[in-house]
Amino acid sequence: MHTRTFHGGRAVSEVGLGAWQLGGADWGDVSDERAFEILDASADAGVTLIDTADVYGLGRSERLIGQWLAKRADRERFFVATKIGRFPEPGWPANFSAEHVRAHVEACRQRLGVAALDLVQLHCVPLEALRSGVMFGALRALQSEGKIRGWGVSVETVEQADYCLGVDGLASLQIIFNILRQPMAEKVLPTAKAKGVSIIVRLPLASGLLSGRMKATQNFASNDHRNYNRDGGAFYVGETFAGLPLEKGVALAESIRPLVPEDLTMAQFALRWCLDQDGVTTIIPGATSPEQARANAAVSDLAPLPTENTATFSRVLSERRRRPHSRRRLAHDTLLPFRVAARQREIGFRAHFHQTRGRAFKLEALIAGGIEVRGLRFS
Repeated sequence: MHTRTFHGGRAVSEVGLGAWQLGGADWGDVSDERAFEILDASADAGVTLIDTADVYGLGRSERLIGQWLAKRADRERFFVATKIGRFPEPGWPANFSAEHVRAHVEACRQRLGVAALDLVQLHCVPLEALRSGVMFGALRALQSEGKIRGWGVSVETVEQADYCLGVDGLASLQIIFNILRQPMAEKVLPTAKAKGVSIIVRLPLASGLLSGRMKATQNFASNDHRNYNRDGGAFYVGETFAGLPLEKGVALAESIRPLVPEDLTMAQFALRWCLDQDGVTTIIPGATSPEQARANAAVSDLAPLPTENTATFSRVLSERRRRPHSRRRLAHDTLLPFRVAARQREIGFRAHFHQTRGRAFKLEALIAGGIEVRGLRFS
C-alpha cells in the first residue's frame, strides 16, 4: 500500500475504507462479525485511513470501529476521520450551533474511544450554515483544546467546495468524484492542491455502478439507499449512483468497458483512475466483504493508467450532463411517503419521522426559511 501526505504532515494510505456500510442501515445488513472481518482485511492490506460518521447507523459504525481499535496493539497507525452535522438529535438547524457541534464531537470521541479525533468533517450541511461561520468557530475552539487534531468539510456541490476552500484552517475536503461524476476536477482539485488542502474521494465506484457487475434490473434490500434514494427521496441524490438513474448509469458504465485493460477489472480501473487524478489524497471505497476490502486496497499497487482515455471520459461526462433530471416540487406541508427498513436513517434536510403500521414511514418536511434540497427550493 502506497501512502500520501495528509494535511499536517501525516502519511495515510492512498486507499482508505469508507465505513458507511458498517452502520447497517443504508447498504443492507452488516453483522458485527462481518464488520470486524472487513476492518481486519483492510488493515492487513495496508489501509490506515478509515472514514465514518456519527449518523451511520446512528453511531453504530463509530462504535464498531472504536471496539475494533481498542483490541489492536497498533491502533496508533490508523487515521480515523469522522463527520458530524446530520445526526437526527436534535436535528437541523440546531445541529449547526456551537453547543451541538461540541456535543456531537464529544459523542464521537466516546464512541470511538479516543482522547482526540484525527479529523472531524462537517457532514454535507447547507451552504448557509457554512457561511455563518458558527460551526467553523466551534471546530477551531475544539482544536485549540486538543479534542480534535484537524477539521474539514464533506461537500455535495462545487459551490460548497469553492466556499470551503476559502476558509482558514481547513484541512480537507471530502467530495463525490468518479468517472461518471467529474465536476470537481476542473477547479476544486487544483485549488485544493495549491492551498495544501487534502482531498478525500467518496463514492469512487458510484455506488457500485463502476464495479462492472451491476445490472439495470438489480434489486436491493429495503435498507439499502440504492433502493430508497434513487430519486433523492431521503438525501442528496448525488450520493446514489452519482445522481444517475440506475438504467442509464449501467449503460454509461458499460460504454467505458472497452477502455478497461484485459488484466484489470472495471472496479480496479475506476479506482485507479481516481488515484491518478492530480490533487487526490485518498479514496474511500466501501466494502461489504473482506474480499472486496482486499481487492480495493490492491489497486494501490497497480501502475497508473494510460492517458489516452481522456476523450472517452469527456464524452461519458457530456452524456451524463445531458440526462433529464426527475424533480418534484413540494409544498410546505407536503408529506412524502416512502417505505424503508423499520429503523431511523440519515435524512438530508430537517425532517421528522412518523412511524405508521408495519414498515411504512412518512417523511414530514418541515422546511423553515427556504432550504435547497436536491435542486428543489422550499420556500
